[in-house]
Amino acid sequence: MRIVPARDGGLARLRLAGGVLSAHAARAVARAARACGSGVIEVTNRANLQLRGIRDDAHATLIGMALDAGLGPSTAGGDDIRNVMLSPLASDDTRALAAQIIDAMQGDCALHALSPKFALQLDAGERLAMLDHPHDLWLSSIDGGARFAFGFAGTMQQRPLGAIHRSDTATFAANVMRRFLALATSEEHRMRDLLARIGTARFLAEFDFDADVQTWRREPADASLRLGAHEGPYRATWYAGAQTPLGRLDANTLDTLADIADTHAEGRLTMTPWQSVLIPGIAAHDAHDVLQRLHALGLATDAREPLARVIACAGSQGCAKSHADTKADAHRLAALLPSHDEGQVHLSGCERSCAAAHPVPVTLYAVAPGRYDFHRDAHAVARNLTIEEAAERLARSHADA
Repeated sequence: MRIVPARDGGLARLRLAGGVLSAHAARAVARAARACGSGVIEVTNRANLQLRGIRDDAHATLIGMALDAGLGPSTAGGDDIRNVMLSPLASDDTRALAAQIIDAMQGDCALHALSPKFALQLDAGERLAMLDHPHDLWLSSIDGGARFAFGFAGTMQQRPLGAIHRSDTATFAANVMRRFLALATSEEHRMRDLLARIGTARFLAEFDFDADVQTWRREPADASLRLGAHEGPYRATWYAGAQTPLGRLDANTLDTLADIADTHAEGRLTMTPWQSVLIPGIAAHDAHDVLQRLHALGLATDAREPLARVIACAGSQGCAKSHADTKADAHRLAALLPSHDEGQVHLSGCERSCAAAHPVPVTLYAVAPGRYDFHRDAHAVARNLTIEEAAERLARSHADA
């Protein structure tokens, strides 16, 4: 496990299998955040966790606590490559298939050479799924789960390259990664880099697959299903979902979420790529009460709430590259936003846009403390705005829509 330096201390990344965190492990993470760091816990846009402010003398302690909680890799050197995204509502069968892929990745030392950014997505057509994150390899269930369509270097909203049988999925994924490493140069860390040089046809030349899927398109997903209380898709239970404020939790809140999961559900939490959290396995008669408890914790439970639709990076408090304290500015902006809109707004401390891996309608790029360039649909429409001026422009845009 790696702990990387940041402006506010060490940053520890904890990768979760399909976003799932048991209540026991959640309490261990809360203890580690208090004992080893600042107490700040972040949900990432890959449905993982980050602990901030880790002291230099606490690295070994933190790693030991994470491993004891079952949050580490199964093999040395296998931590960074466990990047397989699932729907927060993925079935047990889909999770088992993802586990096969991850086990193959960790068990093959050659694959440990993959970049920590090399990412896969495994999809079974769930209504709640992140379809906008680009992945180096994506696989989406078709024909009632008998086959998986696949594509490279993009999202599953693009045209698939072909399909493979379900029984071949784990082997196919491992072979794709091995071929990538065999063909890529030392400067080519992502599939898009390699394909830009050699082309897709050459990469696929050694693979057997079905090519008769060119007309297939993945059904749309509904991101609003991450919030509120809903009936689960596979069991006679419900789940409740809530948005963390700007992707952050404190240790006490995570402890309370673990308690709710233990007393009202199946003893687990599921983190999502929207930096939100789900509690699955709730009895129907308890779902409303659980949702009320989540709201009482300061989490947003409705897509129209301002903090459900504002994204912000670590900002100047946590990142030396940031030009502004985006977290504080995002809280100021949220207080000025109307409560009847659902459009997302992204505050980025620099041009890298680390906090949003998917397209966001409006992005505010920091140019100085408290000052932002306003971009809509990737085009600059105003420069050097204050937070108040940005809020006014957002209000006008909503009124004109």
